[in-house]
Amino acid sequence: MRMTSVLRLLRTVGLAAGASFISAPLVNANDPLPPELEKLKSALEKYKDPVVAVRDGYFSTLGCVSYATGTMGVHFLNPALIGPEPDPMKPTLLVYEPTGDKLELVAVEWLIPLATGVKPNPELFGHPFDGPMEGHEPLLPAALHHYDLHAWIFKPNPLGLFHPVNPDVKCPEGPYTFLEEPPKMIPHPASSK
Repeated sequence: MRMTSVLRLLRTVGLAAGASFISAPLVNANDPLPPELEKLKSALEKYKDPVVAVRDGYFSTLGCVSYATGTMGVHFLNPALIGPEPDPMKPTLLVYEPTGDKLELVAVEWLIPLATGVKPNPELFGHPFDGPMEGHEPLLPAALHHYDLHAWIFKPNPLGLFHPVNPDVKCPEGPYTFLEEPPKMIPHPASSK
């Protein structure tokens, strides 16, 4: 799949960001963030207002993603930030929790489709990305194979700072809440040669 096809697919279908259910190291939810993540959090404070996020190129994927083990929330994707190398200060996605009639910023995520030519096992902040994995049906076609990494920098996660889901995040009941199954892990094309 060519990169332009990937971008078109992401723009058209919308993206419910990924969850690989590989165990992340457990950290105390009350521990302070490492300095580099505190710097990122400060830089992204303006996105607590989702309208500001939209103005800066982040577009809502509409669905609130939930799994049996926890929730991700509503993802806002910035297609301009998709590439083979993650920028630690520019996450590809912002993750919001619907709370009443508001969206609360709870996490960020970096997503790298395999079609970008990403090398196996990307990492940020000394933490490996989850994947590679299939896309997350129904919001993301299974054919969109990718790596992803979540960082719960705005809402503590009792499962760990980089765990894909947070049991303390909730999606409202309704037609745009999707209970998904964990995506199928796949081999990276470079590691199967």
